[in-house]
Amino acid sequence: MTTTISNSNLTAQINHFGAELFSLKNQENKEYIWEGNPAFWGKHSPVLFPIVGTLKNNSFHYKESEYHLSRHGFARDMEFELIEKSEISATFSLTSSDESRKVYPFDFELQISYSLDQNKLNIDYKIINKNDAIMPFSIGAHPAFALPKPFEDYTLAFENAEILTSYTLENDLLSDNFSTIEMTDNQVPLHYSLFEKDALIFKKLQSKSITILENQNPLLRVRFDNFPNLGIWTKSNAPFLCIEPWLGYSDTVHSTGNILEKEGIQLLEPKKSLECNFSIEIL
Repeated sequence: MTTTISNSNLTAQINHFGAELFSLKNQENKEYIWEGNPAFWGKHSPVLFPIVGTLKNNSFHYKESEYHLSRHGFARDMEFELIEKSEISATFSLTSSDESRKVYPFDFELQISYSLDQNKLNIDYKIINKNDAIMPFSIGAHPAFALPKPFEDYTLAFENAEILTSYTLENDLLSDNFSTIEMTDNQVPLHYSLFEKDALIFKKLQSKSITILENQNPLLRVRFDNFPNLGIWTKSNAPFLCIEPWLGYSDTVHSTGNILEKEGIQLLEPKKSLECNFSIEIL
């Protein structure tokens, strides 16, 4: 099933499977979300929960038991329930089940809300801990933006001037190695060689927004005030770019496997909730 929301500027479509945004168009019917061609990458904007990235040995330990979770968690592969809908907004819910507790032994509710405000799509996450104990989790976004022109025609403009330190993956785990991405006038020209070693991974940025420029003309802006971590990713010769706000990231090569000690993990107090959001603004 799919749900459509629209206003006078934009139309967004969300698949109930994974509560995944798969289309965002303007009045002229221009599409901003990657089409999901499986020849490159068969997704559009998956939600990453209850982990972001990869666990060491695809497993974690909690209270002397071992659990197995695949890369980026299970939310993107589960059916969400539509719990609220208006012309310009929709809210989806995923709750824990016997199936989810086999790989993640916590009772939770994940709500994802999409709402349109003029030329902006707001995406809000609410994570509810239904347990009597602390609940460890990560959550992240993975929107892929369509770049129909030659990749080198595009540039990333960061909100602030800063040193861009990208950590290197080693067997999908964060290593101690890093590289510095050169920036001129707060901008990084795009070229596929940036992604030769997979994603650019930033544990912390001063900037809270990134604008994609097409031949130096602003195309869209992703704003992520609530997210300290960020990934930027594409595949070789693929006509898309992912800008991924994260609360958390892959295990490090030094990980002990104890989920409560995982670097970047969120520890949500019993019966509490956490809310975070990002936005996609069409320029």
